[in-house]
Amino acid sequence: MKNLFSKKNKSSKKPITVEQNINRKNFISFTIFGVYAASAYSGWRWLYKSQIETAGITAGAHKPLRRALNKTELFFRRLTFNENHLVKTYPRSMAAKKIRHNSDIGSGGVLPPEFWKLKVKKISGETLQITLDELMKLPKTAITYDFKCVEGWDQISHWEGVSFRDFMANFKLEAESKLEYVGMETPDKRYYVGIDMPSAMHPQTLLAYQMNDEPLNGNHGQPLRLIIPVKYGIKNLKRIGTITFSNNRPYDYWAEQGYDYYSGL
Repeated sequence: MKNLFSKKNKSSKKPITVEQNINRKNFISFTIFGVYAASAYSGWRWLYKSQIETAGITAGAHKPLRRALNKTELFFRRLTFNENHLVKTYPRSMAAKKIRHNSDIGSGGVLPPEFWKLKVKKISGETLQITLDELMKLPKTAITYDFKCVEGWDQISHWEGVSFRDFMANFKLEAESKLEYVGMETPDKRYYVGIDMPSAMHPQTLLAYQMNDEPLNGNHGQPLRLIIPVKYGIKNLKRIGTITFSNNRPYDYWAEQGYDYYSGL
């Protein structure tokens, strides 16, 4: 009797309809989404209320975010960066005819080459003063690549100048190349960047003096600028006035505003 009752009871259950099955799955999906949304909101609130880092070489970011950025930098520098890995290049014909102009901080107006000299501060204390003519006598290197901005836009552009490697070798800066960082700033000192030495010595890094086969104009760093394809545009300093070398991080304009110091691609 017990077995008969059990069989009868089982057979009396109504099958789940398609609509019920959909409703059940929707309920589970919305529940999971709600849990994730609540967790994300809690995480955002925690980060928003966390302390701001102490101003120094970097500033403006919440402490947990800066720690994450620094860990990411170490990961890229130790595990993924390879000087033999080249950024993708394009045929010269694919370069934009009109290069986007974004900012003039430290490079506004016209600076004729005859009124400019590049100051290079050696670790011996000596300061080299190099003219554009001297740089243009070195082997010319060209690159057509996809310039990328942290704002989200990119543009294929063509640049010509001196390989940073060739520049270092020609002016006998071997001792300086063994240090960890390169610092660059505009003549008026309003804009400045810090670059890790491996990125600076990457074979595609240029001290550029031409764009689209023409001398740089005022909008793009006349007379000399940095083109470093392994970095976002914020590191591509326009109008280089001074170059320094150090084992400590140099000051960096956007890192002081809360951005990633490394800014690598």
